[in-house]
Amino acid sequence: MNSTIESPLGKVKETTKNPLDVRIILAMLWVVGMLSSLNGDTYRLNDTVALKSLIDNTGPIVASNGLLLIMSIIFAGHVFMGALTLILKAPVSRWANRIVGILYAVIILGFWVLGFVLGSPTGYSLVWSTAQLVFALLVVWYAWKWHNLEA
Repeated sequence: MNSTIESPLGKVKETTKNPLDVRIILAMLWVVGMLSSLNGDTYRLNDTVALKSLIDNTGPIVASNGLLLIMSIIFAGHVFMGALTLILKAPVSRWANRIVGILYAVIILGFWVLGFVLGSPTGYSLVWSTAQLVFALLVVWYAWKWHNLEA
């Protein structure tokens, strides 16, 4: 994927065949991960059984202010990571994406497994949570493969 060329000054410069900067790819992965979460929630709100369970607060997980706060922080993390990926210096951004990406993958996998343990997961929830997991793992993979071309 990467190649080297010689500059007129004799220094070797590393170039990449991928025209997109890794920062943009990572930021977009955070955005599409968030959109996958939103889509899953939208489908859940259109599921009459799930909606009744949410309204009556009788589901396997009872909604509380603490749970809603935690879920809000998790959701806002996607937004912050998308922005921080573009703002932070490359070494800090790489490590932040690696660490937070792994954290999100574990959280998403936990919810995925929890769906099987607490009840039979619906098809749409499996699709959207699997998409979220794939995007989180892609964040980790791209952050790990990201080489510092500024050095």
